[in-house]
Amino acid sequence: MNRTINLIDLGFKDYQEVWDFQSELLQEIVNIKTENRKNQLQKSTQNHFLFVEHPHVYTLGKSGDMSNLLLNEQQLAAKGATFYKINRGGDITYHGPGQIVGYPILDLENFFTDIHKYLRLLEETIILTIAEYGLKGERSSGETGVWLDVGTPFARKICAMGIRSSRWVTMHGFALNVNVDLGYFDNIIPCGIRGKAVTSMEAELRKKIDQEQVKSKILKHFKNLFEVEEFVAKKNSNKIV
Repeated sequence: MNRTINLIDLGFKDYQEVWDFQSELLQEIVNIKTENRKNQLQKSTQNHFLFVEHPHVYTLGKSGDMSNLLLNEQQLAAKGATFYKINRGGDITYHGPGQIVGYPILDLENFFTDIHKYLRLLEETIILTIAEYGLKGERSSGETGVWLDVGTPFARKICAMGIRSSRWVTMHGFALNVNVDLGYFDNIIPCGIRGKAVTSMEAELRKKIDQEQVKSKILKHFKNLFEVEEFVAKKNSNKIV
């Protein structure tokens, strides 16, 4: 089992470009697995972890409801935002500047074959990360992601999650609100959940947060929880450059 992960920080990139890149990486892994089964081979598969920050964009998961987007085409354009209906689980969410988005493209057969466990460990990665800043992240029953003050009238989401998997290979992932403009969430019903607020690390701590420092903490906890052998930093490559 290959527990090394290629780490690629894409910087500030268009959503469609990165979605295409994720799809290419996933398909490469699936092709190897298919070839292994067909020819009784044991060729190892790669794992990848992408960090990225997107321009303003709203994405709707395959089970999402279009009515949770509160803007029409002209209003989207006026806000400099784009919209995509995509192939992950979950409903609608927003990505934008000041948000750390993480896309693990893992062959879970290198780690464990349990999607529920995968999601819980992604949540735990973020819970442990924000705990280093004095924030108590929690899970909310039936609502994937990381929340603050669960079970109170002040419950608010700080990290959204939505994934897709094919042949035990994952794509999409998490979006942690660090220094993001929360006003953009007013244009949607986040994750299709009415009556619950969205927050950010900046809003909670009342100061700008060093995003590179947050990324390093995310990787530290991800490595421990997933028992990663090592992260190997890779430069932007392929069509994504």
